Amino acid sequence: MAARKSTSKPNASAEELLAYYRDMLMIRRFEEKAGQLYGMGLIGGFCHLYIGQEAVVVGLEAAAQEGDKRITSYRDHGHMLACGMDPGGVMAELTGREGGLSKGKGGSMHMFSRDKHFYGGHGIVGAQVPLGAGLAFADKYKGNDNVTFTYFGDGAANQGQVYETFNMAALWDLPVVFVIENNQYAMGTAQKRSTSTPELYTRGEAFGIPGEIVDGMDVLAVKAAGDKAVKHCRAGKGPYILEIKTYRYRGHSMSDPAKYRTREEVQKMRQERDPIDHVRELLLQGKHASEDDLKTIDKEIKKAVSEAADFARESPEPALDELWTDIYAEAE
Repeated sequence: MAARKSTSKPNASAEELLAYYRDMLMIRRFEEKAGQLYGMGLIGGFCHLYIGQEAVVVGLEAAAQEGDKRITSYRDHGHMLACGMDPGGVMAELTGREGGLSKGKGGSMHMFSRDKHFYGGHGIVGAQVPLGAGLAFADKYKGNDNVTFTYFGDGAANQGQVYETFNMAALWDLPVVFVIENNQYAMGTAQKRSTSTPELYTRGEAFGIPGEIVDGMDVLAVKAAGDKAVKHCRAGKGPYILEIKTYRYRGHSMSDPAKYRTREEVQKMRQERDPIDHVRELLLQGKHASEDDLKTIDKEIKKAVSEAADFARESPEPALDELWTDIYAEAE
């Protein structure tokens, strides 16, 4: 598979490039395995894969610091892995098992990890956006310099609660980075058919929120934009919008045949713009790794993903009395 050649020296060390490569490849291999388990009937309900979009979350996590929060939509497995959630626990949650990070009750779309400051996975389109502003409000109230990454898609960018949130975030100078993962199709509708403005980040101008458009197939471009956004937020200047142009290779969900676009369109993106191949070429061109080194990394990641799948299969289903746990919070 051909990848685009880099004509400029990357602003990243060999260690950083290798870390990006590992993290993106872990997400890719994990999602491929999740697709297999779904086909085998081991994952129920909906399952939205992140294949093709790996550079977005890996680049932004590289710009985060301990204490920063993240909240996203239902295409969330990549976000879980990128922030350090255990692959076995994530896979067991997808299969509804006791060993899952939400004890098998959250599934693909609704798992959480307070340890990793991951606040979902949300199935209602755009619902996570005001919640993300609320998380940022909590940090401002506490007086720390943490930032909340609030992810949503190009389809959700047309939801009313997004603009209500923009207004409040601007009024209160909340430290929130609104991340529009623009994979160019809201379910099956192309952006140009559903959205009046060609550049979604400009939607913040009415509220005085700065932003920019970013190449989401280039992890280094995402990292640089993430650094700029979090610097703005940590300085107390309020919210920032990143519209990250990316592309999903698979359908909207596992049940989507994706007939609204041609195979040639998808194949062209895979061949010319793949984010993992891009970093692979940088590593090889810079002599930071050999072909054998990269094959070894792939082998290690496939083993880790296989072990995660085995853990999920072997983990028991939750006991019936789990239905009554973690439902209410007891106030003191």
